[in-house]
Amino acid sequence: MNDATPPNRCRIVLIAPPGVPAARIVAAFEGGDVASLILPENGMDEASFQAFAEQIVPAAQAAGVAVVIAGDTRIAGRVHADGIHVEVSRAELAETIEHFQAKMMVGAGGAKTRDDALELGETRPDYIFFGRFGYDNKPEPHPRNLSLGTWWADMIQIPCIVMAGSDIASVEAVGATGAEFVALSSAVFADGTDPKTAVAGANALLDETAPRFED
Repeated sequence: MNDATPPNRCRIVLIAPPGVPAARIVAAFEGGDVASLILPENGMDEASFQAFAEQIVPAAQAAGVAVVIAGDTRIAGRVHADGIHVEVSRAELAETIEHFQAKMMVGAGGAKTRDDALELGETRPDYIFFGRFGYDNKPEPHPRNLSLGTWWADMIQIPCIVMAGSDIASVEAVGATGAEFVALSSAVFADGTDPKTAVAGANALLDETAPRFED
């Protein structure tokens, strides 16, 4: 369970991969601090995705974990999620923020270059995500995501999330960028991995290696 006071360093964001049972997601929260959980549709139809989210949202929020629904603003509202994640154009992002940011967080993904990121950042989303869902299939983070995260964290006040690799040890490289959040998916939810143990291990590595933020 999360402490009342979150750690003053890079924190964990979990991303649910396709096919992961709700119980395994909930089990991950027992491994220590988790800032938020992003739930992509992962190919589910609308009814199945909503039912899946409804199993998870109350347990996550009870553990102090904010739930962000990827892509579907209607379901985000129905399940009382804390935020929505979109990968859209600057104009569409600005419209989404105007409609929803008073009610919930709005995060943005899809930036592949500095120019992409700056353009999206002009709309003032709650965070920028560097990476792609489902592409954490190598042990280490993608070098481009690390580079973008380092640049962004040094230049821009809007928080960023950087996708880690398939190895829990990759949180160290993300933490070193100065990013506020590290995203973990396959490193926590792969077959044969205990989610609670994986999250505990990631938190221990971040406690040991991640730089502390200034108050």
